[in-house]
Amino acid sequence: MSLIEVQDLTKTFRQAVKAPGLVGAVKHMFTQKYREKQAVNGISLSIEAGEAVAYVGPNGAGKSTTIKMLSGILVPTSGSVMVDGVVPHKQRTDNARTIGAVFGQRTQLWFDLPIIESFALLKDIYEIPEAVYRYNMDRFTELLSLDEFLHQPTRKLSLGQRMRADLAAALLHNPRIVYLDEPTIGLDIAVKVKIREFIKQMNREQGTTIILTTHDLEDIEDICRRLVIIDQGRIIYDGSLQAVKDAFARERTIHFQLSQPLSGNEHLLTDWPGAVVEQKDGQHIAIRFDRFEVSASEVVSRVMRLGEVIDFRIDEPKIEHVIRRVYEGELVLTDAEPPKAMVAND
Repeated sequence: MSLIEVQDLTKTFRQAVKAPGLVGAVKHMFTQKYREKQAVNGISLSIEAGEAVAYVGPNGAGKSTTIKMLSGILVPTSGSVMVDGVVPHKQRTDNARTIGAVFGQRTQLWFDLPIIESFALLKDIYEIPEAVYRYNMDRFTELLSLDEFLHQPTRKLSLGQRMRADLAAALLHNPRIVYLDEPTIGLDIAVKVKIREFIKQMNREQGTTIILTTHDLEDIEDICRRLVIIDQGRIIYDGSLQAVKDAFARERTIHFQLSQPLSGNEHLLTDWPGAVVEQKDGQHIAIRFDRFEVSASEVVSRVMRLGEVIDFRIDEPKIEHVIRRVYEGELVLTDAEPPKAMVAND
C-alpha cells in the first residue's frame, strides 16, 4: 500500500449569493441563497514513501484544498484519503505525528518566544525522546545555521531565518511526510539554496516524503522528480518531470568555444533543418536545435568539422517554459497520462 492513497477525492464549498448594496444585505438576512463551488473534483493519487512530488497549478486550481484534506484540516465532501494508514480528518492526532508542514506565509513557532524555547515546546507536544531531540537539534543547527538566532524571539527574525527555523520545527519529530507550501517565497538566492539542499538531504538520507506546492519553478526542478499538475480541481498530468521536458520542451542550445573564429564552410550551419545559429560572436557559437529532428551528437560533430572546439555546454530546457504554457492554455495535457513522444537518442 502506498504511503498516501487518494481515491475520487472531492471538496465542494457553499458560497453565499447576495445582491449588492444595503438592500441585498438585508434580503440575505432573511432569505439565504447559496451556490456550490467545487474546489477539488474527483482526484485520485498514490504517493510512495520517499518520493519528492511537485503539486502545482494556477491560483485557485485546488492545490491548497487538497493539502488541507491530506493534513486533516478539511473534511472531504466525497471520496477517500489515507495517509500512512490513517484517515487524516478522523485520526488527527495520529496523522499529526506522521506529518510536518511548512507554509511560507505562516509559522508554527511562538511569536514572542526564543526559537530554542519553541523547539522545546514542540518536543513536549510530540513527545520526542531526548536522544532524538538532541540529535535532530544538533544536526539541524549545523545544516541550517540556526545557532546565530536560536535565542532570538520569532518576531525579531528575518524571513529567511524564520523559514529555516520553521523547516527545523516541521522535521523535529521525524515525520514521514512533509508538506511544503512556498518554502522559499521572498528569500534571497543564498537562503534558497541552503533550504533546497536541506530538503533534498532529508529526502535522500531520512527517506522523508516531500509534497511541494510552489510557483518557484527552480524549487521544482531542484527538488522533485515527479510532477502533478492540477487545474480547475482536476489532475491534468501526473508523471515524470523529465518526461514533460522531453516531450514538450524540445529545444536545446549548445554553446561552443572555438580555438579561433570560423572561416569558410559556414553554410553548413545555416543550411540545416531543425537547427539554427542563435549567436555567433568571434570564437563563441550558440546553436539551438529541435532534439526530435537533430541529435546533440550531430550538432557537435558538424561544428567540430568546421574548427577546433575547446569546450562546449548544453543548455537543457527548463520546466518553467512548459508549465507556463499549461497555465496560459497553450498546452493541454489530458487523462493524467505522461506525454508520449519519440525522443532522439543523443
